[in-house]
Amino acid sequence: MSAVETVRDFSIIFLALSTIVTQIILVLLLLEIRSLSKMLRENVFPILQSADETVRTVRGTSVFVSDNVVTPVVRVSSMAAGIQQALRVLARRGR
Repeated sequence: MSAVETVRDFSIIFLALSTIVTQIILVLLLLEIRSLSKMLRENVFPILQSADETVRTVRGTSVFVSDNVVTPVVRVSSMAAGIQQALRVLARRGR
């Protein structure tokens, strides 16, 4: 057997082994990606649902506060400002 044939045989064996190792690594990588996807589905989805529920609660609370606190305060404040301005106008006419 010549040196060229020996190098050729070792090269073929090396390429075959490296191909097998690469394929095993790719399969392991695919399994890890699958488990990561499952973990994200199981852990992130409930967090997103909780965040959505929180946003809905905050929205409802802000509507409630706006309807029952802010709007009446603005009405009373504007009424007081109108009365105050009317009294100023009437006080000027009296002079």
